[in-house]
Amino acid sequence: MIDIKFILEQPEIVQKNNENRGKTIDIAVATQLAERRLVLVDSVQTLRTRSNQIAELIPKASAEERPGLIEEGKKLKEEAKGHEAELAVVEADLETELHKYPNLLREDVPIGKDETSNEVVRLFMEPTAFSFEPKDHLTLGESLDMIDVERATKVSGTRFVYLKGDLVLMEFALVQYAFSILLKNKFVPVIPPHIISTSAMSKMGYLDHGGEEEVYHLKNDDAVLIGTSEQAIGPMHMDEMLDEAKLPLRYMGFSPCYRREAGSYGRDVRGILRMHQFDKIEMFSFTTAEESDQEHQLLLSMEEQLMQGLKLPHRVLKLCSGDIGAPSARTYDIETWMPSQKMYRETHSTSNTTDFQTRRLNIRVKREGKNTLAHALNGTAFAIGRTLIAIMENYQQEDGSILVPDVLKAYVGKERIMKQA
Repeated sequence: MIDIKFILEQPEIVQKNNENRGKTIDIAVATQLAERRLVLVDSVQTLRTRSNQIAELIPKASAEERPGLIEEGKKLKEEAKGHEAELAVVEADLETELHKYPNLLREDVPIGKDETSNEVVRLFMEPTAFSFEPKDHLTLGESLDMIDVERATKVSGTRFVYLKGDLVLMEFALVQYAFSILLKNKFVPVIPPHIISTSAMSKMGYLDHGGEEEVYHLKNDDAVLIGTSEQAIGPMHMDEMLDEAKLPLRYMGFSPCYRREAGSYGRDVRGILRMHQFDKIEMFSFTTAEESDQEHQLLLSMEEQLMQGLKLPHRVLKLCSGDIGAPSARTYDIETWMPSQKMYRETHSTSNTTDFQTRRLNIRVKREGKNTLAHALNGTAFAIGRTLIAIMENYQQEDGSILVPDVLKAYVGKERIMKQA
């Protein structure tokens, strides 16, 4: 949530930011509610002050004066109650209105309507060249008895999967590999709760702007399943004052992720690219406003280091204004080459959400005698399923076997995955 003071003081900047993001929001609604709120706050305070004054006068008043003071005191209390009730409604309406606003973009974000305006920052390796027609990951996985979509559909419905055998070893190899890199950079391992309150999810900003449709709700418990571990890690320090000397706080969360994939029917239905449940390692940082852009570059560098270690062809994109999620002020994606599709597909994302989430979560840092909002950032270490796809397809051999990337061999315990005799 952005600061209402900024909307009041710099409405033209907020309006332009909304336009760049393709959002149509009438700023007058928020400003009028904010102005009415100030009037009511002042009125309630005035009434309370006068009521307190009368309460002090009553014991000292004469018998003739006391009934009039008592009557005035009653009227003031009733009037204050009425204004307080209206104030509660106005504050709720203002918060609802502010939830419509996306975060303020960083100045270096490219302006554009959609993904066609995203900026390619750099490339790593050329797309994999084969002397044969490469197979897709599902064909490879089924032939090696490592992916079973058919039985998962029988048990759970579409877009679920059983991973088996060597592919499970490969998943945990990716986990060990990621942890080996991230631990050196002071990331604290976290296995977070998979279920969080609806309130916590709302404060992270993921129920606004269509996010409500993506979430699995446990309505009997007023709770939701997380779509990424950042949604549970962000609220971990809710209503806390962080020690500046311990910043940045860096976490790496490993968890399943649950997504309804609403509106994506018919897209990426083959294989495990777009699932309702998948595992993921997520980086999350808390830092100061002055250091958040530097921390963003560090998260991006961690993603690139991990992918370069796997020697997978990929490119880094800086997303344009129309393609960035509402909580983010700047986002980089990494897209990895998928040979069977002959195209790059997103495997990583990292965002600086500045104080958009921490304002709702009330996460602060005491600096130079002042309480300031912390900044929060997130980044994918590995979306396991998509990374497995990239490895399988880019490391496949003509005989249908799959070479294991060098950095994973020690964890998998073999150099090649092939059909069992």
